[in-house]
Amino acid sequence: MIGTMGWKKFSSRTVYENDWMAVREDHVRNPGGGENQYGYVHFKNIAVAILPLDNEDHTWLVGQSRYTLGEYSWELPMGGAPRDEAPVTAAQRELAEETGLRANDWQELMRLHTSNSITDEQAIVFVATDLAMGNTALEESEDISTRRLHIDTAIEMAARGEITDAISVAALLRVGLMRRGES
Repeated sequence: MIGTMGWKKFSSRTVYENDWMAVREDHVRNPGGGENQYGYVHFKNIAVAILPLDNEDHTWLVGQSRYTLGEYSWELPMGGAPRDEAPVTAAQRELAEETGLRANDWQELMRLHTSNSITDEQAIVFVATDLAMGNTALEESEDISTRRLHIDTAIEMAARGEITDAISVAALLRVGLMRRGES
């Protein structure tokens, strides 16, 4: 992909790496002809987010402390899909782990890039319906609380800035537009 659209990559090196991501630094020629270093974060997984929706138009948000922000965040259930796993399979696992919900119907809502000037992260959002409740299976690093609320309330929270996670905001506002017949 790099090498098209006016960019040319000469070399690349990994500056830092762990199980989830790598920080890379590429020596490039930019579209203006100058040469420079371009640093970015490569994610090893695809982000998957789930907007569960029951037959009474309720959804579930998960709340957790986000270390990077030093803040508590309400957002859609989400996690990572290894690149060799079907994203919907990972979404099913993440929904069950974080909320205890299982869904019989899965529809892809959207695909997006979260911050494409500094990362190659890809995200896929699913709407999950025909829900049944089960048990959660939180990971050691997760201190999650769940909140069931009407989908319109969640959309309003995103519109008011009470939900700031980019994937969650995009998905909720998209559903809001769809419910108004605008998308």
